[in-house]
Amino acid sequence: MSIPFYVSPEQLTKDRAEFARKGIARGRPVLVASCAEGVLFVAENPSPSLHKIAEIHDRIGFAGVGKYHEFETLRVAGVRYADLRGYAYDRADVAARALAGAYAQTLGATFAQESKPFEVEILLAQVGREPGADEIYRVGYDGSVLDEPGYAVAAGAHDQVSAALRDELRPDLPLAQTLALAARALRRDDVPPAPLEAALLDRSRPRRTFRRLTTDLTGDAAGDQAGGATGPATARGGAADHEDRRPRSTNPQTQRGS
Repeated sequence: MSIPFYVSPEQLTKDRAEFARKGIARGRPVLVASCAEGVLFVAENPSPSLHKIAEIHDRIGFAGVGKYHEFETLRVAGVRYADLRGYAYDRADVAARALAGAYAQTLGATFAQESKPFEVEILLAQVGREPGADEIYRVGYDGSVLDEPGYAVAAGAHDQVSAALRDELRPDLPLAQTLALAARALRRDDVPPAPLEAALLDRSRPRRTFRRLTTDLTGDAAGDQAGGATGPATARGGAADHEDRRPRSTNPQTQRGS
C-alpha cells in the first residue's frame, strides 16, 4: 500500500504565494494616482493594443499586471458585474468598493481551492467630485484587498515605485505633473523603457469619465522620464482637454450621454 503524499497547509500556501508573486514580478508595474483633474492610470506597455488599463463603468477604472489573459478575464467579469448592477438598481449604485469585494472573493477562492492561483494583481479606482473623495483599491492574487489613499502601485516592484513617489506625489498636483512623476518612478534601470499607456478618470465629466490620454502628452512624460525633468510636461497641463478618439461602445446603455 502506497503512502499518500502529504504537504502541510502552511507549506502549500507558501508555495502558491511564491508561484503567484514570481509571475507578477515579471510584469511592468502599473500606477494609479489622484490628481487635480481626476484619477490617473499609468503603465509602461510595449503593446499598443493589449491594454493594461481599461474602463469598467462610468466612474470606475481598472488596471492589471501579470498574466494578460487572466486579468483580461477579470476585467470582462467586472464589466458584466457593473452592467448587471446598473440595470438592476441604478448606475449610481455601481461602486468600486463592491467590485473590489467581488474580485477578492474570486481571487481568494481560486488561490485556496484551484491547482494554480491567478498570477495577477489588479487596481480599481473610482473618481469622486474632489481628490479627497477618490477611492483606490489594490486586490492581490490571494484575494487580499488594500484601500490605498492617494495612489497605489501593482506589480513586484511596487515598494520601489511607492518609495520614489512618497515625498513628491500629492492629490492636488495637475495632471501633467503627476504623469511626469509617475513615468519617472516607473522607470527601472534593469529594464529598457517602453511606451507609456495612460488614461484618466476625468472628474469634470458628468457621466462616462474614462478617457485615454493622447500620445503627445504621454510622449512628453516619457521624455521627462528619460531626462529626469518635469518642466515641459507641467507646462502642458491643458492637454487634459484632448478629444477621446476611442471607438464608441456598441452597448446602447453606455452610449447614452457619453
